[in-house]
Amino acid sequence: MGSISFVEGKWRALIRRKGFGSVSKRFDTKGKAAAWMRDIEGQIISGTPKKEVVKSERTMGKVIEAYRKMRAANRPILDTTTEHYTLKTLTKHLGEISESALSIDDLVSFAQARKDEGAGPYTINCDLSKLGTVIRYAGSDGLPDVLGKARPKLTYLGLIGGGGLRERRPTEDEIDRILDWLATNKSQVYSDFVKFSIITAMRRGEVCRIAWEDLDHDKKLVLIRDRKDPREKVGNNQWVPLLNGSWELALAQPKTDDRIFPLHIQTVSKYFTEACRELSIPDLHLHDMRHEGISRMFEHGFDIPRVAIVSGHSSWTHLKRYTQIKPESLHSHVPRQDNEQRPDSPRSDTSHPDKSES
Repeated sequence: MGSISFVEGKWRALIRRKGFGSVSKRFDTKGKAAAWMRDIEGQIISGTPKKEVVKSERTMGKVIEAYRKMRAANRPILDTTTEHYTLKTLTKHLGEISESALSIDDLVSFAQARKDEGAGPYTINCDLSKLGTVIRYAGSDGLPDVLGKARPKLTYLGLIGGGGLRERRPTEDEIDRILDWLATNKSQVYSDFVKFSIITAMRRGEVCRIAWEDLDHDKKLVLIRDRKDPREKVGNNQWVPLLNGSWELALAQPKTDDRIFPLHIQTVSKYFTEACRELSIPDLHLHDMRHEGISRMFEHGFDIPRVAIVSGHSSWTHLKRYTQIKPESLHSHVPRQDNEQRPDSPRSDTSHPDKSES
């Protein structure tokens, strides 16, 4: 299978054949690229390929596979994690391109395809950061820094960007409609998953991983294993209280698996997005449910240390970007003054000061 494309001012001829892998070469004109491709394909068919074809460079799919194998020794990538699905996405879009032929235009095409799938600039940026990690640890030495060169163009086109500070919070009506839609059109477990995510403010992957054996029935706690922490990737286990009905919600799940919510992150995200689309609810993502849960804790009067115990954040710096407190919620937390009257109490006469104080 061969293809010709215009990449960074050159015509690139790319040939992929089973048993030979992929080989590519760039030319000043499309005609030269086509002639070279016909020549190489003819050699392959005749069984006398030149050395450049026999060389069979690794594809990006093989590089990603090598990265997974490297990680498997000490820190395996679980199929319930976001990282697993990110690698699957990279393989889907870039897997057949040889690592030495990967170009800026390939990365722009990848970013555009991800945008068309509904991914935002921050998510696409995370995808490419993971690609950089894969290339750094599992790629061949001496290859040009295509990703580094592509970032200015991707930023200029608005395809990648920072996470920023989201202010979007769902209304109670939106949440109720989403939960009802998931229960009616998919399964009750998906509705319970989203509700549990809001109450506990857990990350999606954490909810997917918790097992029945991780519950402490005496203290109503759950053990979250290998919780995300930039300083400690493995063994960062943390006991977290299940509050506000989340304990009962967990126990209500059928015991059909070792895990309480035996679901895949991508499937839940897909159904959540589908629910929002069908219900005409704009600009809302599954991860926003974690933001919502954290914001509700602050609105209910939890202080930073207590919220951090539940959310798993190590500092206020990291915690505050997830928090959007509704201004009206502060009314219920203003300390009452000693002389302040309740609305339903008789009003005391304070309008006549003692004459001796005049």
